Amino acid sequence: MRLQRLVPLWLTAASLLFYCWWRPANLPLLMGSMVFNYVLAGRLMQSRSKALLAAGVVANLLLLGVFKYTGFVAENLAWVTGAGWNIPHVILPLAISFFTFQQIAYLVDAHGGRISERNPINYCLFITFFPHLIAGPITHHGEMLSQFSDQSRFRPRWDFVGVGLTLFLIGLFKKVVVADPFGVTASPVFAAAAHGGGVRFVEAWTGALSYALQLYFDFSGYSDMAIGLGLLFGIALPLNFDSPYKARNIIDFWSRWHMTLTRFLTAYVYNPIVVSLTRRRAERRLPLPRRGRMSPGTFVALVAIPTVLTMLISGIWHGAGWQFVIFGLLHGLYLTVAHAWRTWRAHRGAPVRSDAPLVVVGSVLLTFLCVVVAQVFFRAENVAAALDMLRGMAGLNGITLPQPFGASDTVRALAGRLGIGIAPLPLFEESQAIRIVLFLAVVWTFPNAYQWLRGVPTALDARPRASWVERFTGQATWQPSVALGLAVGCLSFLSLMLAVSKAPTEFLYFRF
Repeated sequence: MRLQRLVPLWLTAASLLFYCWWRPANLPLLMGSMVFNYVLAGRLMQSRSKALLAAGVVANLLLLGVFKYTGFVAENLAWVTGAGWNIPHVILPLAISFFTFQQIAYLVDAHGGRISERNPINYCLFITFFPHLIAGPITHHGEMLSQFSDQSRFRPRWDFVGVGLTLFLIGLFKKVVVADPFGVTASPVFAAAAHGGGVRFVEAWTGALSYALQLYFDFSGYSDMAIGLGLLFGIALPLNFDSPYKARNIIDFWSRWHMTLTRFLTAYVYNPIVVSLTRRRAERRLPLPRRGRMSPGTFVALVAIPTVLTMLISGIWHGAGWQFVIFGLLHGLYLTVAHAWRTWRAHRGAPVRSDAPLVVVGSVLLTFLCVVVAQVFFRAENVAAALDMLRGMAGLNGITLPQPFGASDTVRALAGRLGIGIAPLPLFEESQAIRIVLFLAVVWTFPNAYQWLRGVPTALDARPRASWVERFTGQATWQPSVALGLAVGCLSFLSLMLAVSKAPTEFLYFRF
């Protein structure tokens, strides 16, 4: 029991070592941030001062702003004023976006009287626990501190070890076997767009879809690895990724993609904005929603504006650049349109969604198309490069089919009538198209890791839906066996060999 009491201290020390391994100079920043917020939270629990809370939130945002946005702001000011400033490059500390949001939530809840756990070691472990520290999930104190205080959590459990290793190895396979090769395909296309290369139709779609799949399997792989590592230490992390490309609308997408970021933005940005605007409208005796129905003006004030502002913050949180601003605004627009459609359907008394197969397929494809368009801005080096990619995807940079299509006289004749050229495409290979089609089929039809493992504990409070495979066959769920162990072992061996045989590639969300 005494040794188990020391486990949080040991894990905290190990997590801090893990954090500073890349750049030790970042450790004082993280330590100072934790001490500042822990002490300030104690004061807020006593005084409940709004001014003190505001000062704490501003201090955290300033710290994030100095390291993440100084260069962006200075570059734009220099462009506006014509000043020839020499802007130094600021190295972004690892995980600063993640631990900033975690600690802002802690301060807000301390002010609201929603914190009871005040063990300083547990608080440090809540912030630094290495499986989630670098790229999420964005954990909440309410779900983590209670686990760290439960000493039974740190007793070895072979079921947790088995499931944790399985999830970790699934995530590693997704990263090195699936995601990284798609990155090799996408990078030259986006680089060509950044250099004004006038990327053509087939190449543009190849790059955009390759990046969509790279980001999907990279983020999904990291999320699996983080949850798996947590289970190895007896800690359950929240689910952060739930087959988002199967979403039928953009609201559904954000309930499946980066789920803990959506949870944070909803609780600490969107809801406070809506509550504040609702109170102001009530004071001014303006119309308010009644039984889910509202006037167009009420919808704009209480749904559209808070949604766009929240997604704008999401875009800026992801990166410093106008392309990230547009990414956020696009998703704000998407969500506003989706909410407007639901409101209009409800007003007419029509069902909000349909389970008709053609409607489901059309909804999933339309949602995916919207997501891919926004992801072009997310990946591009700047707005000009993103616009060049979108012009290429729309066929405005010319449509040229790859040379194998020229083998058919019929295709060659039809292409000539439509003004479509047939020529070698340096940024396209047939194998790339085959891989894209294959893995899109995997994304849209296969059960995810948590559906496969849904009979055993995985993510915190996870309740995965039964996949169509399980509903159809009554099986397709994880059961420990020699054959399964050999299969997972072979895939793991392949993943490890690929990982050590080439230069390491970072997870995409490390940069945020």
